[in-house]
Amino acid sequence: MPELSHRRRMLVLAICCMSLLLVSLDNTVLNVALPSMRRELHASVSGMQWTIDAYTLVVAALLMLAGSTADRVGRKRTFQTGLVVFTLGSALCSLAPNLEALVAFRMVQAVGGSMLNPVAMSIIANTFTEPKERARAIGVWGGVVGISMAAGPLVGGVLVQSVGWRSIFWLNLPIGLAAVVLTARYVPESRAPRPRRADPVGQLLVITLLGSLTYAIIEAPDRGWGSPLIAVCAAVAAGSLAGLVAYERRRAEPLIELRFFHSVPFSGATVIAVSAFAALSGFLFLNTLYLQDARGLNALHAGLWMLPMAAMCFVFAPLSGRLVGSRGPRLPLLLAGAAMGMSGVLFAAFDAQATDGLLLAGYVLFGIGFGLVNAPITNTAVSGMPRTQAGVAAAVASTSRQVGASLGVAVIGAVLSSGASGSAARFTEAARPAWWIIAGCGAAVLLLGVVTTGRWAAATARRAATLFGDEERAPAQTSASTSA
Repeated sequence: MPELSHRRRMLVLAICCMSLLLVSLDNTVLNVALPSMRRELHASVSGMQWTIDAYTLVVAALLMLAGSTADRVGRKRTFQTGLVVFTLGSALCSLAPNLEALVAFRMVQAVGGSMLNPVAMSIIANTFTEPKERARAIGVWGGVVGISMAAGPLVGGVLVQSVGWRSIFWLNLPIGLAAVVLTARYVPESRAPRPRRADPVGQLLVITLLGSLTYAIIEAPDRGWGSPLIAVCAAVAAGSLAGLVAYERRRAEPLIELRFFHSVPFSGATVIAVSAFAALSGFLFLNTLYLQDARGLNALHAGLWMLPMAAMCFVFAPLSGRLVGSRGPRLPLLLAGAAMGMSGVLFAAFDAQATDGLLLAGYVLFGIGFGLVNAPITNTAVSGMPRTQAGVAAAVASTSRQVGASLGVAVIGAVLSSGASGSAARFTEAARPAWWIIAGCGAAVLLLGVVTTGRWAAATARRAATLFGDEERAPAQTSASTSA
């Protein structure tokens, strides 16, 4: 791709951020609308879980395919296709007559969504080639998540309260159409010089693994953990994982490049992403049900209560990007893990829901933690990989996020089970184990932040780079991972 002017690079970054705003705002607003959707569509808690996880599952299953397809047929073309499909899926969701149709249309949305964020990130990685400039660009990217989290609860609350839950999907239409037009005009086309071949067997195994695992977790509380169907799903998931690893190890150009995971910083980034996004999705799911079902607040008031968390995310996401660019990922990861873990402990051990002050403190701490965690994940994952495979590397990081989001909703919903209904006191007791899970996710981010940013981790990154015959990229990985 030819060198672009500073102004053109900023335009490309802005357009890529529009796609992130599109997806992030949709997910944030959806959480506020869940209780209204549940009442109108006569859905159970598991039905609401599927409204979220139908999307995240499809995205997680197709992200690797989208990344490699973008490297092969063109990132701009794939990005535009994703925008069109996502916008169409949003229009269909707004017309859904029942829960089953809504879940199906959310899957259409997800097909488009799988072509957006990882492809946009690979466009950014190929546009901003200097490590510090790229880290700052990723910080801006992370700030968009903060914007969506800040705007989502409030915008969603206003729309749901005044127009109805269907209006939340209308938001995507003007943003999506504008992004399509701007992409056609300003984003240059780019491809990998040696793109990977398609891997249909690996793709099928990924879909089977994620689908069977999530189905087992979500449906087990209703069907029983000892149900034959749940046991079969668990066995299918385990077999799919074993088969995927064995098959991908033998392929010259696998769907999931297992050599990436020889790098401890890269492997750590994927696990941190799963932990952080499981905590986020579980946090939003818990609090949406608590504020509206247990406390009896309307959608707007619930959105206002979530605003402190969103505001902290908005403030700390760009700060995290600057910290990663100047000092490396260790400090933001340690602070993120500590803040998220402390938030979970406040709810689990000190009943933060009992007083407004503690409740707000829990929201603020979680917002700080999540705001700090996103930039080091992305920077570490993308910086350590050859630029020619940027789409695949970015897709691994994005897949980890979606897997975490899907597992977070599935596990937290399963823990809540039938105990979530009723009074606020009953909800608090039922949710206590779920809050300990969120605290554990924060602790995992903290521990991995220590392990993956030291000298030993940097040495594994250099050795991983040599596996690709790409030793010149090893110092970049070291800088991105340990430059503090």
